[in-house]
Amino acid sequence: MRFVSFAADGGSHYGILKDDRVLDLNVAGGADFPSDMLGLIDLGSSGIERAQQVADQSPDSTWQPLDPATLLAPIPVPRRNVFCIGMNYAAHAAEGALARGVEPSLPTVPVFFTKTTTAVTGPYSDIPFDAAVSDQIDWEVELAVIIGGRGKNISPESAMDYVFGYTVVNDLSARDLQFSHNQFFKGKSLDGACPMGPCIVTADEISDPHALNVRCTVNGVLKQESNTSDLIFDIPATIDWLSRGLTIQPGDVISTGTPSGVGFARTPPEFLFPGDVVECEVEEIGIIRNRMVDVGG
Repeated sequence: MRFVSFAADGGSHYGILKDDRVLDLNVAGGADFPSDMLGLIDLGSSGIERAQQVADQSPDSTWQPLDPATLLAPIPVPRRNVFCIGMNYAAHAAEGALARGVEPSLPTVPVFFTKTTTAVTGPYSDIPFDAAVSDQIDWEVELAVIIGGRGKNISPESAMDYVFGYTVVNDLSARDLQFSHNQFFKGKSLDGACPMGPCIVTADEISDPHALNVRCTVNGVLKQESNTSDLIFDIPATIDWLSRGLTIQPGDVISTGTPSGVGFARTPPEFLFPGDVVECEVEEIGIIRNRMVDVGG
């Protein structure tokens, strides 16, 4: 099943996406149905079952064409920061080390950082560019995991039981800010620096999340292309490490890292500027497409 959030009636609605049509669960679900995506995720598998029942009982006339321009991030405002993993593809770890002039090495534990909730934006939203803040905005296509259960100290063997579904994230990075600090947070958390979507695909719809092609283009030119089979820390290992002494919650978003081909590691370095269009795609999920727009004074 595919779930989306979208703008309607002056607010945020969510629904089921099927064949470019959407069933508005804020309308079709009734008064006792969860009022937003987070409420649905809180119910875990039973929420998916209830949504399927609503879909099965809804006449064809209640499914409406979806205007892509109205799409919001599937979770428009996450409850807390987006969890991210750095250097989780071997080739990306190597290119980053070479660009910084250090000896390449693979991480022995996941490198976690977070992006603020205000960085989250829609799958087709414009991305603000302000040269007074940063002129080194970089692209990073990533598969993101949506957590569907609460847990702590979760074993790799049971980790996939906590996955509600998957979506696409562009972990946009202000490299000048990132590298001028001793940690990633500020350079990863500018407003609009976490495009997400276009939907959440439930875990049962993805046969193998570790065999998905990922790619990124800028103005139609291919920049990144890889497969999630190349993850250094797969999803069970990531959940295992993250949940050690830290409770993960329904609705948490874990972005699993980006492959090689990022802008700062190219010769010469390449970055995004106003007018550029960056597209990020994960197989079986979809494409997000965002244009850089100048908001400087």
